[in-house]
Amino acid sequence: MHPLAPGRKTPAANCKACRAPGHTHTDCACIAAGRWCHGFHAATLDPARIDQWWTAHPDFGVGVACGPSGLVVIDIDAHGQNLPDRDRLLPGIDIPGQVDLAGLANGFHTLAVLAALRGAASPAEDGETLRVRTPSGGMHVWYRATDGRRWQCSAGSSPTRALAWQVDVRAHGGYIIAPGTTTGAGTYTPVGDARHPAALPGWLAGELERTGHLPPPQVPLPRTVLARARQAVIAAGGGRDRATRALSALLAEVAECAAVAEGAGFSDKLNRAAYTAGGLVAAGHMTHQAAEDLLQQIAETARPGQARRAAQIIRSGMNAGSRHPLHVGGRP
Repeated sequence: MHPLAPGRKTPAANCKACRAPGHTHTDCACIAAGRWCHGFHAATLDPARIDQWWTAHPDFGVGVACGPSGLVVIDIDAHGQNLPDRDRLLPGIDIPGQVDLAGLANGFHTLAVLAALRGAASPAEDGETLRVRTPSGGMHVWYRATDGRRWQCSAGSSPTRALAWQVDVRAHGGYIIAPGTTTGAGTYTPVGDARHPAALPGWLAGELERTGHLPPPQVPLPRTVLARARQAVIAAGGGRDRATRALSALLAEVAECAAVAEGAGFSDKLNRAAYTAGGLVAAGHMTHQAAEDLLQQIAETARPGQARRAAQIIRSGMNAGSRHPLHVGGRP
């Protein structure tokens, strides 16, 4: 578990040092020192630390890191939105045009339709597991992953991986709000008698697998990745010095994220590469445009279709790195 900001759904704020541009949770001293910086990455089961955090800040909410807890939580939304195209309601399942969609309005409905197609009851009606009503009128349905597989998160609106429209999945790489937590919108309240997560139903596990909620097998990339990254840096204007080698290695780490759908630390790795590139640009070893183009090329290789997200990371990292010129042979 980890603290949430008082009255909010988001993690408690990082310390000043951890809010600095270019800083990430990787090797951060705060986590080892028992501070809550970096959200669910600081989650703990240590009773002493938990007591310390909430005794000093009793108004903190409680977040639960799903991956380390072995949880798969089905997050059902009930937002007032227009229906998307039919192929987005239940990804991978064709809904013929003659099917009347009148009355279908939210995640409770799409999840019920999916369950009915599989001859099962909707998780929203599963009285054997912990269900939590959210202040917005949605529901969190908690399950335990029992087979050791690393189920991945998704958003019901995602065009790449989704279980159903207005149905999110919280698993590895995400967190869920614990029942009893109160935000400005209200309190997360258990429904029914069950107070513990039941095992993930087999039919639901099958649907999660069908819709891409498992990472592909991790296939090691060939050794030539590092060499190609180094050649790309040199072609972009970098020299054959220690700083260039450092950037080449960082770019290779970004490229290797292509072998893992999630959980590879893509954002952190791209941020570190951008920070180093910004330092090289500031020291005159590369042009800004060449460095930016190179970073975007590597990012697109690792995470196709996420150009906007990558551009934000690159811009932030390069801006931070530009304040610390990286000269040949190391920093001044």
